[in-house]
Amino acid sequence: MKIVDLKTYIIGNPPPHYGGLNWVFVKLVTDEGIEGWGESPAAGLREHTLAQGIQEIGRRFVIGQDPFNVETIWERLYKATSHHFQHPGTFHGGVMGPIEMACWDIVGKALNQPIYRLLGGMKNERLRAYTYLYDWHSGDAPEDAGPAVVKLVEKGFTLFKFDPIPGGSPYTGAVSPREVSLKELRYTDAVLKSMRDAVGEECDIAMGTHGQLNTHSAIRFAKILEKYDCLWFEEPVPMENVGELARVAHHTSVPIAAGERLSTKWDFYLLLERQAAQILQIMVGRNGILEAKKIAGMAEAYNAQIAPWMFCGPVNAAANIQLDVTCPNFLAQEGIGTMEGFWAEIVEESIRVEEGYIIPSTKPGLGFGRVREELLGKYPYQRKRLVPSHHGPGIHQASRAT
Repeated sequence: MKIVDLKTYIIGNPPPHYGGLNWVFVKLVTDEGIEGWGESPAAGLREHTLAQGIQEIGRRFVIGQDPFNVETIWERLYKATSHHFQHPGTFHGGVMGPIEMACWDIVGKALNQPIYRLLGGMKNERLRAYTYLYDWHSGDAPEDAGPAVVKLVEKGFTLFKFDPIPGGSPYTGAVSPREVSLKELRYTDAVLKSMRDAVGEECDIAMGTHGQLNTHSAIRFAKILEKYDCLWFEEPVPMENVGELARVAHHTSVPIAAGERLSTKWDFYLLLERQAAQILQIMVGRNGILEAKKIAGMAEAYNAQIAPWMFCGPVNAAANIQLDVTCPNFLAQEGIGTMEGFWAEIVEESIRVEEGYIIPSTKPGLGFGRVREELLGKYPYQRKRLVPSHHGPGIHQASRAT
């Protein structure tokens, strides 16, 4: 079997744009007519650049390859995308990951097996899901936070995540890392109290701060999180300095979560070896499925858990699920609410979220059957910037493939 064609799709995601303004999908086609799908994660404002990168690298290093040789293809992409420097960043990971993902989709379909059965089989029959808190936003009244969380608990969720700092997202242009004011600390305390008073022990709280803080502010912040038994403190300081992330980790009992901007096992090794994070937020679409499995195995040796990051479309989410099912150290899987609407519409079999848990598909490959290509152009390419309170040749918008 050989890969004979590669297509990319840039897809507009309708309002309220949960999961990103636009998605970048990849389709590989074999000489036996089997199609495999992948998705480049967190494209941000670089959708066309990513699609062009996938085209240029994929056509040079993937066309003509046997999709079963996943390890060889990943290595070729790893060296190619970094110009033999062998240290790909987030952009190059966004080229490598979806191509590798599509290879696995082909392999699973060719063998009539879900990918997880080829990675060690089913360890977790259902997966704890979590979502951002979309009915309350930073800057809203603290007393409104509790009722918003109650709505999630009523849907079955036992974990959610939010960013408590008003106007603090890096998307707003705020300087990072920065000092947190006493007023912001008190605000966060009031928000967390409202949440904990409303749901008691029925729900875990995770904090995502997008690397906004300087080290001593993060440590002060963590002291507040400890009062409310938060499950994790996500990237409290910028990832550029793992040593400072470790300094925060050593000053708090709240587990540090990190990893969404990391591309390879070597990046994650530094987190583990320096005791900088106990929860790894692997991004399968950036790492590739097999590389993500290696990272999860490495984490297991350090008694660390995985909670794969996911703010994109259903193809990437499906790949995360294939990994989650196999891992003894799986903690939780990020999602977009109950993953309904356009998420469910554009794939043949949507992701099942029941009472706060994902029920893995047993279908071959990534598990969603096929992508409904006729719907990929339903919504236009979104040119505006993402409002973060919700958290090349032949390349075209929407469903026009290249």
